[in-house]
Amino acid sequence: MTEYLIAFNDEWVPPHTAAEMSAKGVAARAVVDEMRALGVLVSSNGGLDESTLVCSVEARDGEPVFSDGPYAETKEHLGGFAVVDVADDDAARYWAGKLATALDWPQEVHRFPGAGENR
Repeated sequence: MTEYLIAFNDEWVPPHTAAEMSAKGVAARAVVDEMRALGVLVSSNGGLDESTLVCSVEARDGEPVFSDGPYAETKEHLGGFAVVDVADDDAARYWAGKLATALDWPQEVHRFPGAGENR
């Protein structure tokens, strides 16, 4: 089995009413519940909280230095994700397609390197 990241970029999501977002949440949860029931779901999130504290960290002279910027705000790049553990690329595409259809916005699929592969 191989792990894949299925994710969407918040910038791809057009404005929605609260009712539309609620309906999208119900549809996406149904897909995630199906993933969980079939044992392919490793992890998922329901989107990032725009109010959470984020920081930037870089190494200077071998020590981490934290600041509140500059950084690309994650909420603008990662809207939500699921990690699945499935047999192959086709299976990962299947689940990404189910999410894309449920949410009606694009998804990306990324394969994690397997054991012994370059990381």
